[in-house]
Amino acid sequence: MNYNISILGGGSWGTAVSKLLSENNHNVKIWFRNEKKAEIVKKTRENKHYLPDIKIPEEVYITSDIKEAVEGAEIIVLAVPTQEIRGLITGNIELFKKDAVLVNLAKGLEKDTLYRISQVCEELLPENRFVVLSGPSHAEEVALEMPTTVVAASLDEEAAKMVQDIFMSDYFRVYINTDIIGVEIGGALKNVIALAVGISDGLGFGDNTKAAIINRGIHEIAKLAEKMGADRLTFLGLSGIGDLVVTCTSEHSRNRRAGILLGKGYTKEEAAEEVGMVVEGIITTHAAYQMAKKSEVEMPIVNELYAVLYSDHKAEDAVDRLMKRNKKHEQH
Repeated sequence: MNYNISILGGGSWGTAVSKLLSENNHNVKIWFRNEKKAEIVKKTRENKHYLPDIKIPEEVYITSDIKEAVEGAEIIVLAVPTQEIRGLITGNIELFKKDAVLVNLAKGLEKDTLYRISQVCEELLPENRFVVLSGPSHAEEVALEMPTTVVAASLDEEAAKMVQDIFMSDYFRVYINTDIIGVEIGGALKNVIALAVGISDGLGFGDNTKAAIINRGIHEIAKLAEKMGADRLTFLGLSGIGDLVVTCTSEHSRNRRAGILLGKGYTKEEAAEEVGMVVEGIITTHAAYQMAKKSEVEMPIVNELYAVLYSDHKAEDAVDRLMKRNKKHEQH
């Protein structure tokens, strides 16, 4: 079955997904906030800033008019940064039809409310079914049709299956999951741990340190998510250890790249500017720190990263404090 799909956001993910869905024979519109950029991409069929040398199919309709983009959409893909989603919806809420399925690609937590994106959408669009698409999936590699596996998570299993069918291709495999809390928390907090790994790399540490941060990082993420009602087994899957490993080790990872710069002495503002794209992990660290305090969950890596980002602590001192913590049983 072919669907009318609107993609809101012309970044790397939105562009890669527009190509994938068009090649799956769906009717795809992609919305760019910037009119000039939309015109350039429409003319060249290339999003040079985010995905150079990747041709956008002629069948993909490109527009900067959000009303035109959303009109008739059966599936609305949210492909803008986490902190922009509330404003995007509230500013255009009359355009979101109640029978449209929302599919979120962003991985983060809303800074002020500490909400997951499913909670933001439930508050603003309570009648729309919601699915989050998450997992180890760099847009650059999806656009090049490299084999990729992700998970579609929803409280509505039929909606998850619909998204699975729509997105599945020879190179893009989709599993389903109903643990939306676990999938969203895993997707958001892996960016925090990737920042920490990047800082380690920037300080000149090696693979032992990286492995330690990844291992203890997934433990912290799972501990917080489980307190919130998630299934711990989710963190053995694609949106857990899968997404964490790829984000902590890949050259494509903007969070790891920002972390490397932080380790070399850049401020968070300088690091984000150098990366040139939204670094979700910086804001998510703030949200994760507040969430851990609120939930009374001990998260040493998150605490130390928060101190580096928001209290001007030195990264070297944060490592020293982590290594000198009291002795513990590994499983506690």
